[in-house]
Amino acid sequence: MDLIEMDHLWMVHVAIQCIQTTLVNGTGENQTSEDDQQCLYFVGNSLGAQPRAVREYVNAQFETWASIGVKGHDTKISNSPLTPWQDLAEDCAKKSADLVGSSPHEIVIMNTLTINLHLLMASFYKPDAKRFKIILEWRPFPSDYYAIESQIAWHGLDPATCMIKIEPDNPKGSLISTELILKTIDENAHDTALLLLPGIQYYSGQLFDIPKITAHAKANGIIVGWDLAHAAGNVELKLHDWNVDFACWCTYKYINAGPGAIAGAFIHERYGTVDLTGDKASYRPRLTGWYGGDKSVRFNMDNKFIPTPGAAGYQTSNPSAIDLASLSGALSVFGKTCMKELRDKALVLTAYAEYLLDEIINQAQDDGRGPLFSIISPRDPLQRGTQLSVLLREGLLESASQVLEESGVLCDKRKPGVIRVAPVPLYTRFEDVWRFMRIFRKALGLEMAA
Repeated sequence: MDLIEMDHLWMVHVAIQCIQTTLVNGTGENQTSEDDQQCLYFVGNSLGAQPRAVREYVNAQFETWASIGVKGHDTKISNSPLTPWQDLAEDCAKKSADLVGSSPHEIVIMNTLTINLHLLMASFYKPDAKRFKIILEWRPFPSDYYAIESQIAWHGLDPATCMIKIEPDNPKGSLISTELILKTIDENAHDTALLLLPGIQYYSGQLFDIPKITAHAKANGIIVGWDLAHAAGNVELKLHDWNVDFACWCTYKYINAGPGAIAGAFIHERYGTVDLTGDKASYRPRLTGWYGGDKSVRFNMDNKFIPTPGAAGYQTSNPSAIDLASLSGALSVFGKTCMKELRDKALVLTAYAEYLLDEIINQAQDDGRGPLFSIISPRDPLQRGTQLSVLLREGLLESASQVLEESGVLCDKRKPGVIRVAPVPLYTRFEDVWRFMRIFRKALGLEMAA
């Protein structure tokens, strides 16, 4: 038995011990009856639950606007949890540092995910006669695919020859091994300009080996970007130490900032330098806008763009103070813990969910029903986040999803046959996982467990 398997078994043991107690996880309070429970929320990988702090922070922003109007840009109200609006994006960047493993100077809060992908590809994807390809995975989230495809076409190139799509090792599977990714890099290194992969693949829930893949690509002269939509706030990241060139993430999934919330981006510090020694400011080319300009000269109105040093210099437009207030409230919750502690709990919580799913698989086999589903997420806990993707037998997706919804369970489905189950450590309890599995048995037409 190897160390990973031993760790896996240990986590299951700990989880079982936790669920057998009579206390609600992490509170020390007596559990309430099942009839008193609200719905089970296992869809934080699509939209995180609303933190109470978000309502407080957004209301504070409304109060600032109502009471002092435009002065809210540069005035701090004494009893408000918010900084002045001009400093809100910077404040959210500071609060995001632990989530992505970087200095606040390397983080910019702006726009939404796909817009940020376009803005950063405009700066980092510079195809020429020698290097023009982009390496991606075979099944990225459609928006990522569209962004990459359109960037290539924007440069007058053919996406059919410039997009190198890595397919799973097993043609019938969903997982892509690190070895295959490294091999693809080696085979295409001579003419590849950019590698752009998801930190966690949205369909399978696979966590890629970001540091190893990044190091290998950069050793071959390739710019490396990551879409961390399903990784930020979910797993530990160390973007600066891993030498990632750029990354983007949304904040409405595991970070819980609300539907369509303002997004974040990481730009390594080496790309944020501004040299003012010459007649004209020297900096990495990018698409520019007023809010990327240094605050010390932003209001000179002289049309001489001098970017803010660091990632903030990649901003374009004035960000919504309401959006920033919502994100600031959500991030304040993360300030009460750290990603290491959340990841520790997530590993055990997800292992417990996996253990119960395996029990259901075995029950169906014993009942002569055959395999009703399989878990397509990696079995190695270190190669996944909190999400377990359950591939149902053909024909079961719609009926099972309907029973789950009618029973007060929220989790999402991804065609052709996957239900994604995401026990998020910030607000999911072990009891919630146990109750979910009882209802899932019912959704599959199995007898409810005692």
